[in-house]
Amino acid sequence: MIIVMITILVLAVLAGGFAYSMKVETKLARNANSDTELYWIGRSGVELARFVLAEQLKLGCEPYDSLNQVWAGGPGGFCTTNSPLAGFSLKDVQLGNGYIRSVKIVDLERKLNINLADQALLEHAMTLMGVDPGDSSPVVSAIQDWIDADDVTHISGAENDYYKSLSPPYYAKNRPIDDLSELLLVRGVTQEMYWGAACTNRSPGVLQRQLSRLGRVSSPYYSPVGLVDVFTPLSAGKLNINTASAMTLQAVPLIDETRAQQIIRLRSGFDGQEGTEDDTPAGSPGMSILDMLVSAGFSQPEAMAASRYLDQRSRTFEVTVDAEINGRHRLFCAVISRLSMRELPIVSFYWKEPSGT
Repeated sequence: MIIVMITILVLAVLAGGFAYSMKVETKLARNANSDTELYWIGRSGVELARFVLAEQLKLGCEPYDSLNQVWAGGPGGFCTTNSPLAGFSLKDVQLGNGYIRSVKIVDLERKLNINLADQALLEHAMTLMGVDPGDSSPVVSAIQDWIDADDVTHISGAENDYYKSLSPPYYAKNRPIDDLSELLLVRGVTQEMYWGAACTNRSPGVLQRQLSRLGRVSSPYYSPVGLVDVFTPLSAGKLNINTASAMTLQAVPLIDETRAQQIIRLRSGFDGQEGTEDDTPAGSPGMSILDMLVSAGFSQPEAMAASRYLDQRSRTFEVTVDAEINGRHRLFCAVISRLSMRELPIVSFYWKEPSGT
């Protein structure tokens, strides 16, 4: 009797282990299948974004990009009614067993391109960030040295001879910046300067801990705006006056806080709310970029000078797709370059798990 009971117990344990193993294998197989479906749902979300951006460009009566258009989450401009974008939604799109929870499109021309910024623009941005003029000049020169292709050091700048003296040593890139966080490797650029007000809410990452080991000391000041708020490494170069924030607009020479707020007010229309049907962006009837600048308090020569940094079109867009299947979520990110109605190449594509999962 005892032997039989022991045998039954052993068989029960083996059966339980086998059943648990099969459950795990089944779940792994289901997850593997979900991963494949999630990937294609994510790619479908990017294709959806490409469609919306292409259709927007077809609307000849809207020769601009603004926050009230469908791609930006708005209701659509005055030409949208008779286009495929009428009533179009970028949320809750069913695809097979899963669906796209949302597709968020953000134009990168709402920021300035760090790789194309000249010395005047960089110095003006430093002033906006509250950096002391005596401290900003070496930082601006170091940024230019990091980006340019030669080993010639700007006055107060830094090239390979400086970076190779660090422990551990590294080289100046001497090429355009691919990821804005590279600026944290540039001499004189601190976390506070890079993140601005967001710095106090961030725990040190791998790069920041590495910089600490290199003996890089952060500056004691805190600015409401940082380099990450003003610049991007991917854009056509000019700032879209219709989508840039008031803070970013102030990075353009001759645009102060008052003028930036006036530009926001002018493009918001009568209701004073951006992203609504009555918006009057630059490029709409009777409102060119120069008209908007003059109405914001610029003289004609000032408007001409500031307009060389500004545009009413965006050509580079960052897309975030929230995909879901069987209760699993994944965020897919892509950068799309809109060259024409038919040419919208995907510059980059990657995925990440949503925070909290």
